[in-house]
This record gives sequence, structure tokens and C-alpha cells, in this order.
Amino acid sequence: MSDAVAPVGARLNLWDDHWDFRPEDCPCDVDFVAWLDALAITEAAIYHFGTGGHHHVGIECARAERRNHVLAVTAAPQEHDSFVRLVTAHPELLATYTVVFGDIYLLDERLLPEFDVVTLFHLCEFRSERNDEYGALTDLAVARILTRRLRPGGHILFFPGSFAWHRAKAVVAEWERDGACERVADFRSLIAYRKR
Repeated sequence: MSDAVAPVGARLNLWDDHWDFRPEDCPCDVDFVAWLDALAITEAAIYHFGTGGHHHVGIECARAERRNHVLAVTAAPQEHDSFVRLVTAHPELLATYTVVFGDIYLLDERLLPEFDVVTLFHLCEFRSERNDEYGALTDLAVARILTRRLRPGGHILFFPGSFAWHRAKAVVAEWERDGACERVADFRSLIAYRKR
């Protein structure tokens, strides 16, 4: 470690789990791809919160009939490792799919491009007092940053089937009061909003 970087004493709050793909385990990702198809969304810039070890969204969005571009974040080393294995075997995916290893609660808005679609399916699932030890953002702050980076007319989606929805529901209600987005037609297991 460089002398210029002093350790703060707190360790990154890692997610020590990994999901392989079974549609019943990840209905939000399956439904999201179906939602993209139903709205004929192609060539879109997408921010995807949580990849799963299956990388279903990134793989499906890369298909020629969709051509969507996905930036995803994961704090699960196993998920990032599976991404490295995936793109090593299929380097063409790197043209449309990037997975960053890190903490979504340390987003720097200045480094984010504009997005057409944002998924916040896992809001409130990973935030704990451990994140506070290194000054991490709140779930509401993350939602607000990603809303600012969303293009007018763009969509932001939530997943009420999340195990943390009992907490996320209150965050979404407060975020909704900001008035930047309006709720539009929900789709299967997903709640969808459009930026005004």
C-alpha cells in the first residue's frame, strides 16, 4: 500500500453469497429481460444493481436482438470471479457488459454516465452498520444518485419480492416523494417508474 493512502481501519462489507441461475431464484432478472422485450428496448444503457453468479441480465442483453449495454456492480467476490471466467471464455460480452467489483454505497456520481434504465432490485439487501464504518451512502442516497443519472423518459425498476422489501418499501416511498419519477405500468414481479 502506498504511503499516500492511509487505511481507515474498516473492511469492505462483502456479500458472501452467490446465485447460480434458476429462474425461480431470480424472477426479477428473468422478468426484467422480458420487460425489455415487451417494451422493445434495445441499444439502451442500463445500470444493474446485483449480477448474480449467473449474469443472466448481462448475457441476455448482449444478444443481437437486444444490443443493450449493462454496467453492473457486485460486492460479492464470487460473482465478480464468475464474471471474469465468463468474459475470459466469451470476450465478445465485454463490448456490452461490464461488472465492477465494489460497494454500491460508495458510488461517485461524477464517474457515472447517463442511463436509460436503472434496476434497484436489491435495494436495502446489502446495507448494514458495517457500511457506516467507512462512510457509505444510504439506500435513499443511492436511489437519488441513480435517478439523477437517469435520462428524462428513462425507467427505474424495483423488485417487491426482495427479502429486504419491508425496508426498501419505505425508501422507495420517500424517493417517490422527490417527484422526479412517476409510477407506470408494473410488469410481472417488478414495479416500474419513468423519469419525468
